[in-house]
Parts: sequence; C-alpha cells; structure tokens
Amino acid sequence: MDTEHTGVESQALDAYSRVVTGVATSLLPSVAALTVRTSRGQGAGSAVTFTDDGFLLTNAHVVAGATGGTADFADGTETRFDVVGADPLSDLAVVRVLNPGAPAAPLGNADDLKIGQLVVAVGNPMGLAGSVTAGVVSGLGRSLPARDGRRVRIIDNVIQTDAALNPGNSGGALADSTGTVVGINTAVAGYGLGLAVPINVTTRSIIGDLVANGRVRRAWLGVAGVPAPLPPALAERLGQKLGLRVVEVVPGSPAGNAGIYLGDIIISAGGQPATTVQALQRLMLGPAIGADLPMTLLRKNALVDVVTIPAEMN
Repeated sequence: MDTEHTGVESQALDAYSRVVTGVATSLLPSVAALTVRTSRGQGAGSAVTFTDDGFLLTNAHVVAGATGGTADFADGTETRFDVVGADPLSDLAVVRVLNPGAPAAPLGNADDLKIGQLVVAVGNPMGLAGSVTAGVVSGLGRSLPARDGRRVRIIDNVIQTDAALNPGNSGGALADSTGTVVGINTAVAGYGLGLAVPINVTTRSIIGDLVANGRVRRAWLGVAGVPAPLPPALAERLGQKLGLRVVEVVPGSPAGNAGIYLGDIIISAGGQPATTVQALQRLMLGPAIGADLPMTLLRKNALVDVVTIPAEMN
C-alpha cells in the first residue's frame, strides 16, 4: 500500500514538474532582465516580450524616471532599450529593444483564473537572470493603490499568488500552466504573498495606448462616490444590491454639467452596474473621452436618467 501511495505521489510530482519545466522552457527566452539608470541611481527589474518586433511589457515603477536602459536575455543577448510609454496608474510600461529577436510570449486573460490554479513566475530576482518559481493563485479580486503625483487610482482584480517573488521580479511574467502570460508581477505583499497586475480587457487597452501613443488617455467625470445599499424593493427588481452615493461633484465638471447632485445614487453607467468605484474607473479610458455616457441615478426614491460626456483627464 505504501509503495502504491508513493507511486501516485511520484506521478503527481512528475506531472507538476513537467508543467513547470514546460512553462520555463517556453517563457525564459521571452523574459529580459532590465537595468536602468536615473538621477536616483541604478535600478533593475524584468520585462516580457509580447511582440515579434521587440516590444516588452514591464512595470511603470521599474522604469520610472528613465528613458532607456539595457536588456539582457537568457541566451546571452544584451541590447539597449527605449521606454515607449509608462502608466503609473496601472503600474504598466512598454519598452522597445533596439535589436529584437526574442520570441513573443502569448498574452492571456486573467479573468479566467481560479483560486488554487497553478501559476509560474519567470523573472530576474536579486539579479539572478532566468529564475523560475511556481505556486498557486491564492487570491483574486484584490485591489492595489497606484499613484501618479496627486492622482491615486485603484488597480483592481490584482492577482495574489504564493509563488516566491523577490526584488527584481517586478515586470516579469506570471503564467498559467500553458505558458500563457496572465499577469505582470508587480509587488511583494508580504511573506509568501506576491501580487501581479492582471492581463485582461482593461489592461490590454492600456497596453495598446502605450504602444500607439506612449501614454494612456483617461476620461474624467468629476464625481466621487461611495458604495451605498439600494432600497430593498429596487434592489430586488434590478438584481443589484449596491450603487454609488455621490459625495462630491466638481463644479463645471462633466458630472456637474450633466446634472448629477450630491446625495444621488449612481445605479449604472454605460449600461453597466455601478456598484464600486472601480466599476466606474474601468469605463474611464480613452474611448470614453467626448462620447455620450448614459447614467441612471436614484434621486429621492425616483429613477433619473442623465447623459454625461467624460472629458480628458489632464
């Protein structure tokens, strides 16, 4: 019986090892170690090649204050890179190497991840190029604050993993068992916990803006809200328990011009339930600028429809 049990464990371990080694084999050629120099000194991190013509994805904080640096690949290739664009509010940046040649890693969709799913982190922690660690998704739906000057934004749906991460892993790949990149490692949250910015519809739009324009255009409503419960009868009718109670409206803002007032409860925006601040944030990207955004409000127990036109955030 013991022999049979040991055999089953060995088979499971072998299967696990095959997955991890397979991911490492496919991704290591696509991951670079970045070295940057700024007025504050020298920094390091990782980056993931995602196009065949030399565009790499990394963290904004890895290249903060730099216009370029050096990228080292697992095959010994060393090349200069330029910073194409960085977005501190998502902690994502795009750089481009001068001598492309690394294979592009496939980008997936973190929205499909499940708690307990195997993930593999590939990066360059502590200056150790081509390091691979494995673990599981230990949390989903986490939030991580990001700051750009006085502006603060919440990065939502951050991936939490117990795959070992260390300084230098930032900007590296977090991949699923097929070798598809589902996140960009961004922070060490504590002993045994790491966080990664997810690859999903929202971040793909941000990446596209960085490649095309070198920056991310964001829309602005000029309204602040906090989650608030809807009246029970309305909540049952809508199938939605929460809305956003308006606690601030900037005079002359798109929200103010549309007739949104303090105390209103935002129920939906653009046809999507507005149950969290992040739900509104997800709508505030480039395509929303100058476009009609219908919103439904609860005002003194009556439903009110307004149309806002988000402006570009300066």
